[in-house]
Amino acid sequence: MSSEVGLVLAHLYPSLMNLYGDRGNIICLKQRCARRGVRLEVREIGISDDLSFKYDILFMGGGQDKEQKRAADDLQEKAVAIREAIESGVVALVVCGGYQLFGRYYQPAEGPRLEGIGVFDAWTVHQGSHVPRCIGNVVAEWEGKLLVGFENHGGRTYLGPGARPLAKVVSGHGNNSEDGSEGAVYRNAFGTYLHGSLLPKNPQFADHLLRLALERRHPGFELQALEDVLETQAHEAAVGMVRQRQGWLSRLLR
Repeated sequence: MSSEVGLVLAHLYPSLMNLYGDRGNIICLKQRCARRGVRLEVREIGISDDLSFKYDILFMGGGQDKEQKRAADDLQEKAVAIREAIESGVVALVVCGGYQLFGRYYQPAEGPRLEGIGVFDAWTVHQGSHVPRCIGNVVAEWEGKLLVGFENHGGRTYLGPGARPLAKVVSGHGNNSEDGSEGAVYRNAFGTYLHGSLLPKNPQFADHLLRLALERRHPGFELQALEDVLETQAHEAAVGMVRQRQGWLSRLLR
């Protein structure tokens, strides 16, 4: 593989927004690129850092409300540049708190509304401590395949007509524990509540993101298949754990 084939990934707020191993998504992408001889340069972007350079993939993880507030204030300064990048076809993966802030707004249980940057036609409302959190393992159907991950969020996210769900919940809560949707998609931007981290457990989805980014940066590039024996076993084991628990619960409730 030519050493000229490479990508740049902008990692937003890695020290603030890194719940439940979200940084593992970056590690996964780097490894899957390296196994194919593709360079992946990762640039960490903190508060007040510049985001005017060209990048191919944008990533932001989840965080507590306190950290999310700090990120939200700074994200507004980067909003126009991020939206322009998304419109140009840049790939984005944003998880939990990142997903919420890429929508229209997030209304915490207490305190003022956090304005989002409007990549997704979506909004999130935390209904308060009297409402149970959406927590546990999730299995969702994505393009005929299964995604598996872990969710833990108090906010409920609702999609408007300008966004479509990433996946359909098979087991778990997803966006709001009401309509069966999980995540959101707009152009090449993907929002999700799935931690755990997501991409190591779902190598096909990781490759989907890489394929989109490489096709944009290097037209005609074909992503070679990898022998994902261990990755597939890990994915199937994670899905099996959820199914086993479902069976246990159904028997318990009989």
